[in-house]
Amino acid sequence: MFAIVTIAGQQFKVEQGQEIYVHQLAASEGEKLSFDQVHLIQNGESVRIGKPTIAGAKVNATVVDHVKGDKVIIFKKKRRKGYVRKKGHRQRFTMISINAIVG
Repeated sequence: MFAIVTIAGQQFKVEQGQEIYVHQLAASEGEKLSFDQVHLIQNGESVRIGKPTIAGAKVNATVVDHVKGDKVIIFKKKRRKGYVRKKGHRQRFTMISINAIVG
């Protein structure tokens, strides 16, 4: 059984027991969350497709941890002009564990 759900503005294909990284959510570790923007649910041979979402369907999850992604270096240079800029960025993610798919 799997579902396609929108979490923090992105769509994810999730299964029960799976752990995924999403953009940082305003929730503390151990907090239980529920996502109701479910677009598709497949259970064996039956497939339910929403228009655009399935009414009454939801995905229950628990926040496991807040982490930072890999560092991305932004380097800009214009040759022969003395212009050099170097910046870094680390995206913040929330690791969530999918508990149940209801619907």
